[in-house]
Amino acid sequence: MSDITGEISISSARFAEIKKETENLLEFKKAIERSSSEKATQLIELILVGSLNLDASDLHFEPEEEKSRIRLRIDGMLQDITSISKPIYDVLLSRIKLLSGLKLNVSDRPQDGRFSINTENSAIEIRSSTLPAEKGEAIVLRILNPKNLMEMEALGLRNDLREIFQKEIQKPNGMIIVTGPTGSGKTTTLYAFLKKIQKPEIKIITIEDPIEYRLEGVSQTQVQPQKGYDFATGLKSIVRQDPDVILVGEIRDLETVNIALQAALTGHLVFTTLHTNDAAGTVARLVSLGAKPSNIGPAVNLTIAQRLVRTVCKKCSSLEKVSPKDLQKITKELKGLPKNVKLPKITANLKTPKIKGCAYCNLTGYRGRIGIYESFLIDDEVEKFILKDPSIAALKEIAVKKGMVTIKQDGFIKVLEGLTTIEEVERVTGE
Repeated sequence: MSDITGEISISSARFAEIKKETENLLEFKKAIERSSSEKATQLIELILVGSLNLDASDLHFEPEEEKSRIRLRIDGMLQDITSISKPIYDVLLSRIKLLSGLKLNVSDRPQDGRFSINTENSAIEIRSSTLPAEKGEAIVLRILNPKNLMEMEALGLRNDLREIFQKEIQKPNGMIIVTGPTGSGKTTTLYAFLKKIQKPEIKIITIEDPIEYRLEGVSQTQVQPQKGYDFATGLKSIVRQDPDVILVGEIRDLETVNIALQAALTGHLVFTTLHTNDAAGTVARLVSLGAKPSNIGPAVNLTIAQRLVRTVCKKCSSLEKVSPKDLQKITKELKGLPKNVKLPKITANLKTPKIKGCAYCNLTGYRGRIGIYESFLIDDEVEKFILKDPSIAALKEIAVKKGMVTIKQDGFIKVLEGLTTIEEVERVTGE
């Protein structure tokens, strides 16, 4: 048992063989159905490498009455793959539990674990989570592929936004907060910032739950609440480690907020994430956690809200003349943008992407994702305004007056650039 707990090693030849068999969802389904009679080891290799090959972020096994369903989350959307028989699933489940260091004889309560896939080129971390369900134990594997770590230039930032971010992340102190729902790419953005500023002269320490990607040259620590090591406790210790830059995985409580704000006020640059819907809502969220407005204004430099939209498939999408209804939407949404935001001319002859669907994009019309953003700079005027404890609507109004481009507007700009569709932007941001 100890020999196979924690990692699964796959040779280059086997990796290449599976990649050839799993170039799209249909081929992946056929490969699983062909291999369902093979040993659990070979079937797990096939499912894991196939999921990697299709750029899946999560792999779901869902037990039903007589079978277990396999689904993949690709570009943020769940896709049905196939079903396997209960006996085969039970063997797979035991094997995954063994790899993840979970208890085989525990099925009445959730368990969390992790293991890695080792290939000649890289090690890929897999986080596993089991959940007792009505028809048996369900398991979800989160795939943390190092190739998802991006440079800042690859995030999909407009030129004006990139200039703001580059200026703010070079500051010696203050706080930069990235907001958005789970799975909106917040960690990817923060890691891109760290990669941009990383150099031998500065010390970077992160505290995360859990550590998602390993960054060379950065001290990373993981919280363990069951042992009394939470974000607040860890952050207190980190400040005594003489860091220049601190990344706090997530702000969840008043103690963590206060320590992070104090760190930002005492000469540290602090990056963190928060769960709010938009950039303006960040201040209200901090206040609701108990932070004092008199600390928020001076400590916070920049708040960013983001979402991820799917990009159109390069192989089957086409540019077509915009419909009158869509033209009206675009004109209305992009009216009154700041002059420093460069746009193509909006006329009746404007062309926007139209999706079709092919084997390469698994018949969805989309392949890959890109970020859409809004950012709110906290300057002296906004700092004074925060002291009045304003509503989110009032903060958003002042942010727009100061030139903030909203998430939805950024999405529509990406439509004009031929990267995504109006339907996709509205799916993510609301109509």
